[in-house]
Amino acid sequence: MVAIVKGPGVCYNGIMTRGMNKRLLAVYDRLYAALGPSHWWPGETPLEVMVGAILTQNTAWTNVEKALDRLKKEGALAVPVLHRTPEQQLAEWIRPAGYFRVKARRLKNFFRFLVDQYQGRIEVLAREDPDRLREGLLGVNGIGPETADSIMLYGLALPTFVVDAYTHRIFSRHGLVSEEADYESLRSFFMEALAPEVPLYNEYHALIVRTGKQYCRPRKPRCGECPLGNLEL
Repeated sequence: MVAIVKGPGVCYNGIMTRGMNKRLLAVYDRLYAALGPSHWWPGETPLEVMVGAILTQNTAWTNVEKALDRLKKEGALAVPVLHRTPEQQLAEWIRPAGYFRVKARRLKNFFRFLVDQYQGRIEVLAREDPDRLREGLLGVNGIGPETADSIMLYGLALPTFVVDAYTHRIFSRHGLVSEEADYESLRSFFMEALAPEVPLYNEYHALIVRTGKQYCRPRKPRCGECPLGNLEL
C-alpha cells in the first residue's frame, strides 16, 4: 500500500506512523498521572488469567469472577482437569459467565491445543516464539485476536499489544487513527511506536480501558473531565 503524506506524519492504512512515539507516551503519561496504576490483569495464576481471557468475551468481569470462583470451588482450575472434564459439565460450572455452552467449547479447544502442542505445560507455552504462538492461538476455534493477545500479554508476559473497542474509540476521536482502522492495524500502530516492554503494554491497555469506561463513552462522552481533554496531539 502506498503511504500518503498527511500533516506531520505519514498515513499508512489509516494509521499515523511517523513521530508517534512521543505522542503515545504523552497520552500514557497523562492517563497514568490521572488514574494511577491499574494492577491488571486480575488473577492469581497465569492459568486463571488465561481462562478469564476466554470467559470475559461478551460479558462483564463480575460474571467472569463468579465463574472462576465456581471452578476453584470444584477444584477444576488446573490444566489436566479442564482438559478432561466433559464439555457439558464445564458449561455448568461456568454458567455465570454467560454464553456458557459456547465458552465451554472454546475452553476445551484451548486446552486441547495446550495439551496437544505444549504437553499441557504453561511454562513451555511461554517459551514459544511470540509470533508463532500467536498464529497458533488464532488457529484455535473461538480465540480471536483480542483474546489471543490477552492470553499472551497478561497470562504469559509476552510483548504483544491488546486492542479493543475502547482503543479504537479513544484514538480515533483524537484523530490518531482512522475510523476504518482494523484490529491488526491498531496493534501494529502501538507496537511499531512503542518499545516491546510487557509492563508498558500491560499498563497502557489497562489505562485505555479505564478511560473508555469512565470518560470516552460511546454516547455522551465526558470530554470535559477526561484526562486527555486538553492534551495537544
